[in-house]
Amino acid sequence: MVGICGDSRSRASGAAPARVIDFGMPVILRTTLLLVLSNVFMTFAWYAHLRNLSHRPWWIAALVSWGIALFEYLLQVPANRIGYTALTLPQLKMLQEVITLAVFVPFAVLYMRQPVRLDFLWAALCLLGAVYFMFRSVPAAH
Repeated sequence: MVGICGDSRSRASGAAPARVIDFGMPVILRTTLLLVLSNVFMTFAWYAHLRNLSHRPWWIAALVSWGIALFEYLLQVPANRIGYTALTLPQLKMLQEVITLAVFVPFAVLYMRQPVRLDFLWAALCLLGAVYFMFRSVPAAH
């Protein structure tokens, strides 16, 4: 049986890559969309309690964050499995980092009411340099 992430064959065993339901979208687009959604949940799990639960004990905030993080993992695990069929592990990680910043900045400004700072731009430029180095050459298939 084939699920959204593929079948049960392991790529480490030398078997053919897992078949994935593609919804008519390229692998990188599916991966990116799932990682963006995953990061929205992750960002709320990690930081929203600072605004919403600051008056509650830390362990209540931790339990609420764990509940939100469950949804992050339900999206992040399939995203990484799908992405790993076309990207190397370092490329997948770099994609995740760029998405994290792209989700975090609007969250910080709009939800947490942090001021827009030029440092956001400098951080983004540094990440773009990292993306360049991670994607500039394509190694042999994993």
